[in-house]
Amino acid sequence: MSQRSSRLSLLFSCLGHGFMHMFTAFYTVVVLALEVDWQLEYHELIELWALGSALVGLAALPAGWLGDRWSAGAMMVVFFVGLGISAILCSFVDTTLAMFLGLSAIGLFAAIYHPVGIPWLVRNAETRGKALGINGIFGPIGIAAGTFGAGALIDLFGWRAAFALPGVLCLATGLALWVCLRLGLVSDEGIKRPEEPPASRGEMIRVFAILLLTMFCLGLIFQGMQTVMPKLFDLRLRSLVGEGAFGIGALVAAVFVIGGIMQIIGGHLADRYPLKPIYLASWFLQIPVLLGLAALGGVPLVLVAIGIVLLTAAPLPAENMLLSRYTPAKHQSLAFGVKFVLSFGAAPVAIKLAAMVQAQTGEFAWLFTGFAAVAAACTLAVMLLPASSRRLPAGAAAE
Repeated sequence: MSQRSSRLSLLFSCLGHGFMHMFTAFYTVVVLALEVDWQLEYHELIELWALGSALVGLAALPAGWLGDRWSAGAMMVVFFVGLGISAILCSFVDTTLAMFLGLSAIGLFAAIYHPVGIPWLVRNAETRGKALGINGIFGPIGIAAGTFGAGALIDLFGWRAAFALPGVLCLATGLALWVCLRLGLVSDEGIKRPEEPPASRGEMIRVFAILLLTMFCLGLIFQGMQTVMPKLFDLRLRSLVGEGAFGIGALVAAVFVIGGIMQIIGGHLADRYPLKPIYLASWFLQIPVLLGLAALGGVPLVLVAIGIVLLTAAPLPAENMLLSRYTPAKHQSLAFGVKFVLSFGAAPVAIKLAAMVQAQTGEFAWLFTGFAAVAAACTLAVMLLPASSRRLPAGAAAE
């Protein structure tokens, strides 16, 4: 496989990671404009994204199956083109039913990225650790671009532009990848690497059972934060950010970029220290931070918001390395498929909880209090991980 193919695979995988998180984030800002334009309540509008967010997780397994049996590169083209067209169609809708269908299509095509794009990158990367580190940053960058870009486009051109412009860019990227595949500039061939010896069967079952709980709960907290943060800042920080969607979008973007960069530090720690203490500390520290989100306002609210993004991003390398270490090599694609189903499948639960709490109380304090209880339960579960949780060589995990 050529060096050019490896670099182009990294480029398109990173762009895909960014677009995936952008397209699953910008509606949380668009909904603030729709409240005014369509004269509907927040909880009614945010629920339109519930099925789409569920499909991001539920469609991950069939998407990965198709990527393995058809072509990962071709599936990435479907991802870019389908996501772009879905967003463009959303920019034309005038009813809640049409918006619901458009958002559901966005969720369906967004589901392709993680089970297809990440393994595709790993197979084609010359240096796995470096490639995954670069790729990982594009997740928070995508969220930041989605929230900041949506806020700016809404204030300048209206909410329809917040769907249309990203849609056109994503569609163009898909067409560019299709051309590269046709010309043979990008290949699906991978680099062969030695397999890691498996752990004992008992350890595998024990670790996987614990990770089933913690992966779902980490997804629940992260998806809940991504969903409600724009509205939370709208409720508590309006005097700080001013009127309009731009200030809120910019602040949310800053929170996710600053917090998300911690994934690099988390990877650095996971490469050098035992995995269990890193994973345990991240869960334990979430408890007071989530309670802070329930109670604080002003600048302290921004700081604890950065803290929770940090604490949900930093443990991802350790979590991925634990999953890789305690899963047989022949089942790793399936194991990561399950992870993505759990992580993104938590989104509709988070959206429903957020809508219910906001409808009943007008705020989100009880939502964060409940999340703190979830973090406490996961802290106890992580304590049951094997004390000998060993590290993989740098770069062996996939995000």
